[in-house]
Amino acid sequence: MAKGFGKMGGQMGGGMGNMRSQFQNLQKQMMEQQEKIAEMEVTSSVGGGVLKVTMSGDQVCKKVEIDPDFLKDSDAEMLQDMLLTGINSALEQSKKLQEEQMNSITGGLTSSLSGLGFGF
Repeated sequence: MAKGFGKMGGQMGGGMGNMRSQFQNLQKQMMEQQEKIAEMEVTSSVGGGVLKVTMSGDQVCKKVEIDPDFLKDSDAEMLQDMLLTGINSALEQSKKLQEEQMNSITGGLTSSLSGLGFGF
């Protein structure tokens, strides 16, 4: 056995404990940020404002508003197209919001961390 091997192992163990503590702190910050993001909302407006879709930061559709005047002159197919566009746009905005907010904590490592099972 090499001289000082036990000492080096002890140093590594201490370093690993510090790293584990930092990782746990990061996990806590990320969970807190996810809770804040869930309370945030984005709104997508389609058709000059006749249709608005509001979605939370955790991709839950909260509200769909349709101008009543639009319903008088439109057909079902047009409304369906506008709904799809509005929902998809709000979903994309919500995902972007989530990524930006999480990157503020992770320093841009969000995509790498989500690959490790963090699910955001």
